[in-house]
Amino acid sequence: MTTTSPVADAPPLVQSRKRAGRWMGWAFVGPFMAVFLLVFVAPVLYAFYLSLFQNQMVGGDKFVGGANYLQALGDPQFWDSVIRVAVFLVVQVPIMLFLALFAALALDSGRLRASSFFRISVFLPYAVPAVVATLMWGFIYGPRFGLFGSINDFFGLNLAEPLSSSWILASIGNINTWEFTGYNMLIFYSALKVIPAELYEAANLDGAGTFRVIRSIKLPSIRGAIGIASIFSVIGSFQLFNEPNILKALAPNSISSYFTPNMYAFNLSFAGQQFNYAAAISIIMGVLTVVVAYVVQISGSRKDA
Repeated sequence: MTTTSPVADAPPLVQSRKRAGRWMGWAFVGPFMAVFLLVFVAPVLYAFYLSLFQNQMVGGDKFVGGANYLQALGDPQFWDSVIRVAVFLVVQVPIMLFLALFAALALDSGRLRASSFFRISVFLPYAVPAVVATLMWGFIYGPRFGLFGSINDFFGLNLAEPLSSSWILASIGNINTWEFTGYNMLIFYSALKVIPAELYEAANLDGAGTFRVIRSIKLPSIRGAIGIASIFSVIGSFQLFNEPNILKALAPNSISSYFTPNMYAFNLSFAGQQFNYAAAISIIMGVLTVVVAYVVQISGSRKDA
């Protein structure tokens, strides 16, 4: 006994429509997939390929397998840069997210006067290019020509120099916080605006106060948005490059060529011509970023459960 599929038994017009429907989804995602493969997957694969070789003065490139990775794992400069961005992540990200959450809750409360002006003011720094923002803050930090130097001279004070080696990481953290607080505030504020009004009505009937509503309704409802903002912030911290690279000209004694992993890979590649070793460092940092971001995501999922 033979059986035939419904598609085979269908009229030719129906068959052609079903076949067209199968490819319709690929037609929509095709342009994105082409760009994704070209600008993301292909460079990553090429970087991994480069990391498996070493350039020899005699004989050209030589296949060395994982030798570059072993060298990176034992490189004190590389681990010094990793520890530095880890400290930056642990300190700067919670402060920035707290300020963004506080601003979003203030806007959502409805009690803030000139809320539109406040929202634009907090978000505006995100619209400033990172290079311009870093240069602006760099000149503010200047001990001789900047705001800090002018305050010291005018009042006869001896404030800590933001561009000194002791304060440079905090100064960069301040720039990042100024830049991205508004971006994260919009994420939280958008999540707050979609909370069902019935929850607030029920809380009002129960006599819940403002802080109880925040603790029991608002924060649990935007936990997913907080998780997304945390993941983005983790990735951004490990990608730290623009700010220290630009400030290096103003504070050469405080910022080394391996201040962050990205700076280390950049200088190895374009200043030291060590493309293979720089590729290995980039791959390691990519894997480390994925692992940390995944841990943050899993932690947020467990809290939701």
